[in-house]
Amino acid sequence: MRILGLCGSLQQQSANLELLQTAAKLTAQDTPISIFTGIRELPFFNPDIDGADAPNQVREWRVALAECDAVFIASPEYGHSLPGVLKNAIDWVVGSGELYGKPVAITAAVPAPDRGQRGLAALRTTLQAVEAVVVGGKPIVRGPNFRLDIDALLEELLAVHARLSEPLLQLRA
Repeated sequence: MRILGLCGSLQQQSANLELLQTAAKLTAQDTPISIFTGIRELPFFNPDIDGADAPNQVREWRVALAECDAVFIASPEYGHSLPGVLKNAIDWVVGSGELYGKPVAITAAVPAPDRGQRGLAALRTTLQAVEAVVVGGKPIVRGPNFRLDIDALLEELLAVHARLSEPLLQLRA
């Protein structure tokens, strides 16, 4: 199983990037998390340059999503919503379908439990446009349970992926 990690923050020392890096350390070698940083390079979504004329960055983004089995997003809340760079990345795959039906864990690294909830709600709503199977959705507080909470979300993501894969395995049998 391959998990694609996405950070909704462009900040070099982002707490959400730290969360993804911690998640990558917690996963088994047969379940690697590769963190995709290319969303910072995506142009603003524009249907006029999509399709055969899509820029290389868009093609790379779509390939990264197509080749993974699940996605793990850690994103801050900006202005009570999701960051524009993350919304833009999702906009690029609404029509092409790489996130369709894929399990996507969402969370935010926060200093207190009452933070980040609106951003995650907005992210959940946006992911409904691509019919992703959203897992989690609660912020993870930076503190003594940080690693345990990340591990619990990873376990939930793996369980949802396994459940979604069962019908496929039965069809192949």
